[in-house]
Parts: sequence; structure tokens; C-alpha cells
Amino acid sequence: MTVFANNPDERQRLDLRLLQNGAVHLYFRPSVLSEDVEWLKDHGYQLDHFACSEWSTQDEMHRDFAARLDFPDYYGKNLDALNDCLTEIKVSNSGRVFVFHRYDLFTTVHPEAACGILDTIQINSWLHLLYGQRLFALVQSDDPSIEFPPLGCRPAMWNPREWLQQNRSK
Repeated sequence: MTVFANNPDERQRLDLRLLQNGAVHLYFRPSVLSEDVEWLKDHGYQLDHFACSEWSTQDEMHRDFAARLDFPDYYGKNLDALNDCLTEIKVSNSGRVFVFHRYDLFTTVHPEAACGILDTIQINSWLHLLYGQRLFALVQSDDPSIEFPPLGCRPAMWNPREWLQQNRSK
């Protein structure tokens, strides 16, 4: 089972253009994020939105993940448990996307956990792709210079329209 068809029409799809460079994509302008979210919604993706500005602690972040993604009661509220749950998460036929708003706020306070979350998503995305399922993340930041080390041995890439630094100004 292929995830995408190998033809010229398919090569222009937003989801393919994003996934070809990894599972985690950074966004600066909320308007660019909104347009891409709308495209994904129109193409049947299941979207899970997270307001990261509400995460002042790692416990709050884990509670939000558990509630929004319907994790089991025994969820261990740590990155290993997050990995376990994302391995088993249900992905719709079109795909599933985690949309993080204001991730920079959480990253500033909990940089290791913030990186660990994205690393876990990157790794699980590859696992789900093996089964023909699309799982990835769109990460909005008000910091146009935000960077993360390679995730799952892949860098977090800027989306195609904000790839150049000059395209990330307000």
C-alpha cells in the first residue's frame, strides 16, 4: 500500500510536500498555518489542536495530550509513555495532524521536553508510514528563529512558503 501515488498531480499536494522532508514543520505566521490547516481539513485529515500557551508545566502538557488524544487511564505522563501511546494512536484514512499553537512559549520554559515531544512525533510518523498512515505535526511559533536539533535524525523544517527567513516577518 502506498501513501501517495507517483504522478504529477500528487506531487503538488501539500501533505506530500511536507512529509517528504520529515514529520515536523515549523510555522511563523498564523495565517500561513491556517491556510495549510484548512487544506488538510478539506482533504479529510483529522486535526488535533494544542494551545501550548496553556502549558506552564510538563504535567499540564501531558494532561492535555491525554485528554485530546484519548489516552488510556494508565498513561504514564512522561515521554516514554507518550511514545507508547503515539505508536498505538488511531490514524484516519486520510491522516492525522497535531497542530501546536505558540509552541515557542512551552519551548522557552521546557526546552528538553519540547524537543522530546517533536522527536517522538517524528519517530512515530515514520512508523505509521510503514503501515500507510500519515501522521505529522505543524508547529506554530512567534519566534521566527526557533530551531530544534535533528528530530528522529531529521531536522524540523520550515514550511515551503516560509522557508526563507525573509518570509517570516510580520
